[in-house]
Amino acid sequence: MQSIESKMVPGLFERFAARFEAERDALIALDGKVGDSDLGLTMSKAFKAARDKVLGEFADADIGTQMKQAGGAISKAAPSTMGTLMATGFLRGGKAMAEAEALDVAGLAAFWRAYADGVAQRGKAQLGDKTVLDVLDPIARAYEAQAAAGAELEVASAVAAKAAADALEATKDLVAQHGKAAAFQEKSRGLQDAGGTVACMLAEELNAFVQAAKG
Repeated sequence: MQSIESKMVPGLFERFAARFEAERDALIALDGKVGDSDLGLTMSKAFKAARDKVLGEFADADIGTQMKQAGGAISKAAPSTMGTLMATGFLRGGKAMAEAEALDVAGLAAFWRAYADGVAQRGKAQLGDKTVLDVLDPIARAYEAQAAAGAELEVASAVAAKAAADALEATKDLVAQHGKAAAFQEKSRGLQDAGGTVACMLAEELNAFVQAAKG
C-alpha cells in the first residue's frame, strides 16, 4: 500500500475510538498517579466524537477536511487540557493536508510535524518537559526520516510506532514541568507520561491500520 486514501480514514478513526474505549480504565489509573484521573474518560469521549463526525457527513471528504472536522469534534466533546491539545493537533495536521485525497509517507511526515508543532505552541511545551510532545516529536521525526529514505508506508508506520514506544519509555526518566503533574515533581519520575501514552496509542493504531490494510 502506497498511501491511505480519504475513503479509508473513517476506518482509522473507528480504530482510534475502539482503542481509547478499551484503554479507558488503564488511562484513568495512569493519570490518577499524578493527575486528575480523567484522561481515560476524556480520550474515550474525544475519539468517539471524532469517529462519529468522520463516519458521518464527512466520510467522503478530503483528508484535510476530515482531520479538521475530527479536531473540531474533539474540541467540543472534550474541552479539557488534553482534549484541547489533541484537537489542536488534528486541526493543524488537517490544515497541512489542504485538500489531499491520500496520505503517503511524506504526507504523514507533514501531518505529524504540523500536529506536534501545533501541540507545542498551544501547550507552551518543550522537549524534555515530560508531556505528549516528547512522544509526538519522535513520531514526526520518524516519518520525516522514512520519507527521506523513500520507505514504503508499511515500513514507515512500523518504524514510527517503535519510535513512539521508545520515546514513551524514555519519559519515565523525565520530571513533569506542566499541569497538575508538575506539582509532584520527583514523584513523576519513574512513571510514563500519560499524554505521551495517548500519542503512542495513536501511532500504534495507525500502524496496525496500515498493516491490516496491506493484507
